[in-house]
Amino acid sequence: MPSSIIQWFPGHMAKARRQMEENLKKVDFIIEIRDARMPFSSANPLLEQLAGNKPRLVLLSKMDKADPVQTKAWIEALQSDHVSAMAVDLIKGGFRNKIISRSLELNKALIEKQKKRGIRPRALRAMVVGIPNVGKSTFINGLAGRKAAVTGDRPGVTKSLQWIKAGSDLEVLDTPGVLWPKFDDPHSGLILAALGSIKDDVVHMDDVALYCAGFLCEHNPEALLKTYSLDRIEEMPWETLEAAARKKGWLQRGSVDENRTMRTFIQDIRSGKLGRITWELPPQKESADQTSVSDSSEEKAEDASKPVSSAE
Repeated sequence: MPSSIIQWFPGHMAKARRQMEENLKKVDFIIEIRDARMPFSSANPLLEQLAGNKPRLVLLSKMDKADPVQTKAWIEALQSDHVSAMAVDLIKGGFRNKIISRSLELNKALIEKQKKRGIRPRALRAMVVGIPNVGKSTFINGLAGRKAAVTGDRPGVTKSLQWIKAGSDLEVLDTPGVLWPKFDDPHSGLILAALGSIKDDVVHMDDVALYCAGFLCEHNPEALLKTYSLDRIEEMPWETLEAAARKKGWLQRGSVDENRTMRTFIQDIRSGKLGRITWELPPQKESADQTSVSDSSEEKAEDASKPVSSAE
C-alpha cells in the first residue's frame, strides 16, 4: 500500500465549494450523483457539513459497469429519513420522469407545508453535486432534454454554476465537481484515480494499477482469470499482471513492458473490460480489514474540515 496520501484540490474546486455554500440557501434539496462502482469513495464528505438536514436524492450512476447485486445492497444501505437513493443509467436516458417523481416524493413535507399556507407550490429547486467524472453534465442534459451542460470523460469539465429548468416541477443548479482537499483514506484515493475521477498526471499510476490488481486478486479473481486467460492467480499482484502481460503480448524485447502493462490494465478497468465490478462493499457486508467502508461519511467530513498541510 503506498504510504503517501493523494492531495489534489485545484483552485476552481475551492471556489466551487464557496459557491456551493452561498447557493445552498437557494435550493430545497440536493441531488448527489455518485459512481455505482465506488459509492463510498465517490461521496464528498464536505457535503455532510454543507447540506445540513436538507433532503438528498442520491443517484448511483454508471450502474451498467457495477455489480447489480452490490448496487441494490448499496441503495438499501444509503436510504434514510432524509435520503432517497436510486440507480440510474445516464447513457440510455429515460430517467427524467423518475427523477421528478422521486423529487416530489422526497419533498412531500415542503409541498404540503406550502399548500397549508395557501401558497401554490412552485417548482422544486435542487443543487446537483458530485465529484468529477460521475456524469453530472450527462444527467443535466438528460433532465433538461437538451444539451444544457458540457460533457466530457475527464475530471474538471464543468467549471461554473448554471440553472437549468426540467419542466414545471423542477429546476436544478449545476455545480462543478468538488473533491475533498485531502484523501485520508488511501483506498479512496487509489480507486478514485483508477476510475478517472483524479487526473492521471497527479498520481503514480503504477501504484494505482498494483492496488487494483491486489484488490481483484483477493475479491474478484475470476475477473482477472477470464479477462486475461490466466491459469491461476499468482502470489503477488505484480506477478499476476506479469502473467497477463505475457498472455497478451505486452512485451518489449522478450520482457514484460511494465509501462504498457500498467497503462493497459487501467484502461481495461475504466472501459469495463474486466466486467461489472463494484470496488467497495456496502456497510452491512463490510469485512474487518475494509476500513474504508466502515468509516462513516460523518467521520470523513470531520477529517476533511481539518486544515490541509502543505475528486464527463
